[in-house]
Amino acid sequence: MAGLILNERVVEAAVYGGAVLGGGGGGWIQDGLQMGRLALEVGTPQLITMDDVDDDDVIVTVALIGAPAAVDQYVKPVHYMRALELLSEKLDAKIRGIITNENGAGTTVNGWLQSALSGIPVLDAPSNGRAHPTGSMGAMNLSEDEGYVSIQAAAGGKGDRYMEIWTSGSLDKASSIIRNASIQAGGVLAVARNPVQAGYVKQNGAPGAIQQAIEVGTALLNHSGEKAVEAVTSRLGGRIITLGEVTDFHLETSGGFDVGKVTVNSHELTFWNEYMTLERSGERLATFPDLIMTFDVETGRPVVSAEVSKGQSIAVIAVPKANLKLGATMRNRKLLKQIEDIIGQSIIPYAIS
Repeated sequence: MAGLILNERVVEAAVYGGAVLGGGGGGWIQDGLQMGRLALEVGTPQLITMDDVDDDDVIVTVALIGAPAAVDQYVKPVHYMRALELLSEKLDAKIRGIITNENGAGTTVNGWLQSALSGIPVLDAPSNGRAHPTGSMGAMNLSEDEGYVSIQAAAGGKGDRYMEIWTSGSLDKASSIIRNASIQAGGVLAVARNPVQAGYVKQNGAPGAIQQAIEVGTALLNHSGEKAVEAVTSRLGGRIITLGEVTDFHLETSGGFDVGKVTVNSHELTFWNEYMTLERSGERLATFPDLIMTFDVETGRPVVSAEVSKGQSIAVIAVPKANLKLGATMRNRKLLKQIEDIIGQSIIPYAIS
């Protein structure tokens, strides 16, 4: 895949496959399609692999930070590029590659527009091969390096909510500042952050995860309805857990996150942007970072957590974490413990094995 020139078919597959691997989060399908297609219109984004960079090349992460369901969110293409420009101004070295923080409908194509405009290639080594709620989970365990100084820049918002910001400090502090800024900006900001060497990305990121999204999306788009869901589970080695009507749905946007529960038949799903747990009558069936995802039964298309509605007919799937391309943070007890505090469910005993 070295030097792959991206086209319309690849964009669609990446977005739909990313939506699946988003596990309920990772942005909106329409936003991902719009951004991917725009990248093709304004230039020639390029996707490269780890074989195409040197270990000491500087790589930066681009992302969206905030709550997907925030009603006042406002992030446009210019904000993505502005965040990268702000970060570049603070660096001494030339940026040799851009990586996305995660897979998701919107996030798998993070960086493609910036690549088209700047000529900097996108490296197929996301910080994480599935979506996750916190900025630290998309930072490849840099939070564990006490000497690492995080540089983060962000832009977004409309009117008097518009914000440009850059910050430097410990990863946790810098991430918290950007997250709080996203709330002030209306819910979401485009971010460029955390310069590291490519060798570090290779060891702590998820090389090949964009290719996995493209493969999953291709399988899904070749079918419709339940056949599409079956094609996804076959590709990922997962299984369909249940199909049925949503009998209860609760979502609350708080602190820059979407938090809630979905009930389908006797199955309960909790989410913190992404689906975190799946249980049936109190029996745990899947736990983040396992992939839990919902689909519209009629169309077979992915449905993110914030898009679910009561009375909707959905399919629920689960894929073991071993079948995903995951970054190092998905084995970090401290970061996973945060989930327990938010959703009030046990995570560590299931996630760390």
